[in-house]
Amino acid sequence: MKKKGIKILIALALFFIALIINVNNEWINNTIYIISYVIVGTEIVRKAIRNIIRGKVFDENFLMTVATIGAFGVGEFPEAVAVMLFYQVGELFQSYAVDKSRKSISSLMDIRPDFANVERNGKIEKVDPDDVKLHEIIVVKPGEKVPLDGYVIEGKSSLDTKALTGESLPREATEGEEVLSGCINLNGVIKIEVTKEYGESTVSKILDLVENASSKKSKSENFITKFAQYYTPIVVIIAVILAILPPLIIKDATFSDWIYRALSFLVVSCPCALVISIPLSFFGGIGGASKMGILIKGSNYLEAIANTEIIVFDKTGTLTEGVFEVQKVKAIDISEEELLKVTAYSENYSNHPIALSVKNAYNKEIDEKQIIKTQELSGLGIVARIGDQDVLVGNEKLMNEKQIKFTKSNDIGTILYVAIERKFVGYIVISDKIKEDSIKAIKNLKKNKIKQTVMLTGDRKNVGESVAKQLGLDKVYTELLPDGKVEKVESLLKEKSEKGKLAFVGDGINDAPVLAISDIGIAMGGLGSDAAIEAADVVLMTDEPSKIVNAIHLSKKTMRIVKENIIFAIAIKVLVLVLSAFGLSTMWEAVFADVGVSVIAIINALRVLRVKNK
Repeated sequence: MKKKGIKILIALALFFIALIINVNNEWINNTIYIISYVIVGTEIVRKAIRNIIRGKVFDENFLMTVATIGAFGVGEFPEAVAVMLFYQVGELFQSYAVDKSRKSISSLMDIRPDFANVERNGKIEKVDPDDVKLHEIIVVKPGEKVPLDGYVIEGKSSLDTKALTGESLPREATEGEEVLSGCINLNGVIKIEVTKEYGESTVSKILDLVENASSKKSKSENFITKFAQYYTPIVVIIAVILAILPPLIIKDATFSDWIYRALSFLVVSCPCALVISIPLSFFGGIGGASKMGILIKGSNYLEAIANTEIIVFDKTGTLTEGVFEVQKVKAIDISEEELLKVTAYSENYSNHPIALSVKNAYNKEIDEKQIIKTQELSGLGIVARIGDQDVLVGNEKLMNEKQIKFTKSNDIGTILYVAIERKFVGYIVISDKIKEDSIKAIKNLKKNKIKQTVMLTGDRKNVGESVAKQLGLDKVYTELLPDGKVEKVESLLKEKSEKGKLAFVGDGINDAPVLAISDIGIAMGGLGSDAAIEAADVVLMTDEPSKIVNAIHLSKKTMRIVKENIIFAIAIKVLVLVLSAFGLSTMWEAVFADVGVSVIAIINALRVLRVKNK
């Protein structure tokens, strides 16, 4: 880009020298113009010839070459050089714009790790991340990128996850915690056991998504491509007719005058503004989304998001935290601490999420010597001997089977009823916590005129309906298996308008089929399963549903800019084409209609890069 800029400056200087000096010797003036043209135009002429040999005749290089050489032929040396100069200035603007768009996702490209420090035979070896095997131990020092996914087995540190999630706050990594490749280690040295090879790692998949996003074209881009294919040959034919026919049938008409008009017509006809600015707008939109931690796998999906009418959500891990927590402890005739203690001791040997949530709530060391015996009763709960007491922990079926009189709870969630020595001593309510961000997301989606917000869940009816009510969702379907979710989404797809789109948001492996059949599949990328991320069209790296609102705003902004550029470019071109045909515009106006419109459209397209979270 720098080299091109220098060429343009030299050619521009020569152009102005010839224009200002304007010596009496026309031959010297024209020679300076030709030198200026050679400096700035050789590349375009070479491209035109190469493309003609390859069978690609009607492109912007062909139009510029014919128009400028023709201008030389009719003696319009200054205008011939000006056309090529301003065209190259437009190309320079395009290069700058594309470079700026690429830089908007450079933070993602920067996450590509250069090396991994692997512990082998008691020594640290610096190797390519591709050469690291599963379960090998890697060492990540302060300032280095985490090269592969894994678990911290030694040390603790803060990780900069901005390139992955768009979040500025660092995340703490301690022993036992999962870390994702692409993060930057900020302080302490950590050792990580590798759980995924580089090709399957988070960083590799993200880079693949971004690099391949531009291959999936939107309808607008496909329209412009087809438009240019038919439009360019038609205007060339019209230009030829314009140059030859009028001098033959109109009295006193000269070939030089009508050739000049035809050449101006050719310059105007170049569809650069459309061909450049439309893909650039979408590319900028994808780059802008990546800044916010939203990965969009193609401009076709970016365009589709603007037309979303129905959004369907999975519950667990999408609208809720996906982590069970003790929400309530109701003790009768004993303290709440004692109730938690006997329950935690009874659940000590279980790895069930409910058991883990009780132990986390108790949060004290368990003296296993006091656990005499435990027996798990399938579908009921646990019978245990804790110290010198017999304890029952389970659902109401267990209480009924053991003929324990108990007070039934109407709380929403999983209820653990507890009896000591056959006496009911209270209950513990455990449920999944609603994400604070979910409430904000649903509220803002309704403000954005989303017609329906729906939740599908395999959870029990009372739990699902409670979550839906708290969030203000329009519909909820509960107790669904994966195939049931597919049936519901297929049914909802029939409810949208012809141009409307349905988006499904999920995170689990069981959501992959639904993500695939939806118009737009949106996966939670932070905690979501690999299968869900692979099947999705959009990935939210922060696991925040409110990012969907940001994606909708960005999509609508992108489409607005695309439409502005299409209308502006076509309107100016049609106007100047008509003026050129009637001889009412010079090649200078033609240059503006081509290069000027392209530059304005490109600058307008760059606005999509200015993004902010809503």
